[in-house]
Amino acid sequence: MIKALENLSDRITVNYEGEPCYDIVFSKDFSEIGNELKKFNIENKKLCIVTESNVGPLYAEKLKNALEPLCKKIIIHEFRAGEENKHVGTVEDIYETLIVNKFDRNDMLLALGGGVTGDITGFAAATYLRGIDFVQVPTTLLSQVDSSIGGKTGVDFKAYKNMVGAFYMPKLVYMNLSTLNSLPEREYLEGMGEIIKHGLIRDKEYFYWLKENKDKIISRDYETVKKMIFVSCNIKRVVVENDPKEKGERAVLNFGHTIGHAVEKAKNFSLLHGECVAIGMAAATYISLKKGNIAEKEYNEINNVISDFKLPVYTTGILASDVVKATKNDKKMDSGVIKFITLEENGHAIIDRTISEELLLEATETVIRG
Repeated sequence: MIKALENLSDRITVNYEGEPCYDIVFSKDFSEIGNELKKFNIENKKLCIVTESNVGPLYAEKLKNALEPLCKKIIIHEFRAGEENKHVGTVEDIYETLIVNKFDRNDMLLALGGGVTGDITGFAAATYLRGIDFVQVPTTLLSQVDSSIGGKTGVDFKAYKNMVGAFYMPKLVYMNLSTLNSLPEREYLEGMGEIIKHGLIRDKEYFYWLKENKDKIISRDYETVKKMIFVSCNIKRVVVENDPKEKGERAVLNFGHTIGHAVEKAKNFSLLHGECVAIGMAAATYISLKKGNIAEKEYNEINNVISDFKLPVYTTGILASDVVKATKNDKKMDSGVIKFITLEENGHAIIDRTISEELLLEATETVIRG
C-alpha cells in the first residue's frame, strides 16, 4: 500500500503475457483523451461511442465534440440502461449500427459508462468482424476499479450472469474521475464493494487505510478518491498480469461473488452488483471464520467496515436454499466443484474447493434474514 502511494501517478501500464498491453489513465476531465487516442492513428478511423440512457445525456456529446475534429467520423450508439439489458440482443443492435455505418476492422468502439456498458461494448468489439479495437471510458467507481481492467467482456444469458463472453483487451482505459460526482450516493458507494474486496484479498494495510479515510471517501474528496482508485487498479493489475485468463490466481478476485451473484439473481437485480458482492463477502468471511482462518474480532471488524460504507451485510425476502442452489449454475464451477474464495487471513485470499454444502448453507443463512 505505502509503496503504491509513493509511486502514485496519472498512469498505470498493464502488461499481457509479459509485454505492455494498455494504459490506465487517470484524469480530472476529458481534456487528454484526444492525445491518448492519437497514439492509435484515429485520424484514419471511425469511432462509435457506445453508451447507455443514463450516462449518454451527461457525457456522450461532450466526448463526441472533443474527438470529432480528430477522427474520420464519430457516432453515438445508445442503449437502455440496466443490467436487464445486458444480453445478446443489445449486442446485436450494436452490430447493426456498425454495419449500417460501414465500420471495418480499422475502426474503434468507445465504451462510455459503467460495467454493463464496458462488458457489452468489449464483447461487441471482440466479435464484430472477429475483433476490432475498443477503449474503456468507465464513469462509475465500480467500473473504474473493476470491470474496465483485465479484458473480461460478456453478457448475461437468460438467468445466468456473464455466461457468454470473451477475454479481449482494450487499447486504453481512460478514467475521468470527475464523472463520479454525477453519481447518486448509492451508485457511488456500490463501488466500495469491490474496493474493500481488494484490501481483503491482497492488502491488509489498504483495508485499514480505507477504514481510516472513510469520511473523505464518502464525501468524494478528489485526492483521497484518486489514491484509492490508483491502489485498487494496481492491485487488480498485478493479479490479472499474473493470470490473464483466470486459470489460477485471478480467481481470488471473485471473493464474495459466488454467493453475491446468486443473491443478485434471487433478488431479481433489485440490489446493485456491489451491494450483492458486499453480502457475498460477509458470507465468505463467515466461512473463513468457521474454517479457523480469522478470529471473531476480525469477522466483526470486516462486517463493520462494509456497513460503514453504507453497504449491506444481509438481505431479506429470499430463501437461503434458493441462493445455494443458484451457486451450482455459477460459471466458477470447476468439474462440478465450486472454486470458493475464502480468506486465509485479512489481506490474503485463497481458492478453496472443500466447502461443504452444509457450510455454504450455514453461511448463506447468516446473510439472509426474515
